[in-house]
Amino acid sequence: MDTLALLLGRWRVERRVLDHRTGDETVFAGTAVVEEARSGSAPGATYVEDGELSRGEHRSPAGRRLTYHPRPDGALDVRFADGRRFVDLDLRSGAWEAHHPCAPDSYLVETEVVSPTSFVERWTVRGPAKSYDATTTYTRTP
Repeated sequence: MDTLALLLGRWRVERRVLDHRTGDETVFAGTAVVEEARSGSAPGATYVEDGELSRGEHRSPAGRRLTYHPRPDGALDVRFADGRRFVDLDLRSGAWEAHHPCAPDSYLVETEVVSPTSFVERWTVRGPAKSYDATTTYTRTP
């Protein structure tokens, strides 16, 4: 199965971010929908994430938008909503590691398919401006 086919659908999203500089933990809980681009658009899909971010007593709405562009080999070129490159993603073997270029910090993402209905994404971010680990669990919903 190619990566896009695996990701299409609706997902429950649970993310925990541990900031090593402050010791703060931030939690995101929400949903993500991955759907094929509408007819007349370039082939691919949109990723729309919406939910609530919480840190201590603070709560606020949060979300992000990405676009997925299939490559001939079954992997994806993932871009921010404004078209800037984000990362590549290839889950055909069940796991993938990639780097996001965002100097001066180093961004490493490791993605693992846990089951046909779940996958986990782990970010390790280190550098002069940031130092955090983020773990996101995606669980398919009907």
